[in-house]
Amino acid sequence: MRILIKIGGAQLEQAGPRRQLCESIHGAQQAGHEVLIVHGGGNQIRTVAKALGLQDRYHEGLRITDRATADAVLMVLGGKVNRTLVHTLATCSVKAVGITGADGSTFSAKPLVRTGVDLGYVGSIDKVDRTLVEALLESGHVPVIATVAPGTPGVIKADADDEAGNEPFFNINADHAAGPLCYEFGCDALLFLTDVDGVLDVAGRLMPLLTDDDCERLISTGVVAGGMQPKLESAQRAAHASPHAIVKIAAADADDCVLAGLRDGAGTKFFASSKQQPKGTLQHD
Repeated sequence: MRILIKIGGAQLEQAGPRRQLCESIHGAQQAGHEVLIVHGGGNQIRTVAKALGLQDRYHEGLRITDRATADAVLMVLGGKVNRTLVHTLATCSVKAVGITGADGSTFSAKPLVRTGVDLGYVGSIDKVDRTLVEALLESGHVPVIATVAPGTPGVIKADADDEAGNEPFFNINADHAAGPLCYEFGCDALLFLTDVDGVLDVAGRLMPLLTDDDCERLISTGVVAGGMQPKLESAQRAAHASPHAIVKIAAADADDCVLAGLRDGAGTKFFASSKQQPKGTLQHD
C-alpha cells in the first residue's frame, strides 16, 4: 500500500512526538508499505514571523501571505522543519529525502482565490511531475514534502519579482496540498494525523464516518472551524478525487499511529456520498 501522511507542525515541534511519529513510519515500511509525507509548520512559521516583525493574519484557517511572509515560509518549511524531520527519520532507520515543489519540478503553484480577501502568495497545487517522487520510492526512500512551490509560468503576479529578480515561492496549505498529491501520486491511503482522535461533534464525541452532508453541516454551524476546517474540506475532496483510497483524520499520538490510523474504528473516515464532486476538486483548490 502507498500511504500519504499529512502531519502538522504542532506534531513536529518536540523531539519526543516527532521521534514517535518517525518510529511509526519505520513500522509501516517494515510492514511493506510505501510512505510519503506532507508536512506543515504553522507554529514554527509564527515564531520566525514574530521575530522578523511580520504581522500574523488568517482567513478561514489560511495564513495571509505577503512577500516577506512568503520568504519566511520558504525558510521555515523548506529549511528547518523539513530538514529536522528528515534527520529524525534517519535516526529511526528511515531513509528520507526532503523536497519542495521546486525539486525535480515536482509541483508548481497557482494563486488560491477567495472571494472578498487577498490571500497574497497563498497557492494551490497546479502542475505535478511524478518523476522524482517515483524514483525516491523505488529506491526505498521516504519523500518528505514541504508545501512551498514556485508559481506555474504565466500565473505569477506582475510585481512578484523582488529587486534581485527572485520569483516568490507560494505558501500552500499542507492540508490542501495533501489531497491533490494523494491523487497525483496514486496513493492507496491518505492519513491526516492530528492532535485529536479525529473530527469531533459539538459534544466532543468522535465521528467515525463523515458524508458530504455531514461535512457541510459541521462547517456551516461552526462546529468545525479554524485549522480543522481546511483538513475537513481537503479530506472530503480527496475522498471524491481518489474514491479507491482510504481517507482519514486520525490521532498522531498513538504508539503506532500510521498503522493504527488505518485500522477500522480509528479516527474519522470520509465517504464520497454525492455523485457530484465538491467544488474545486478538479482544480486542486
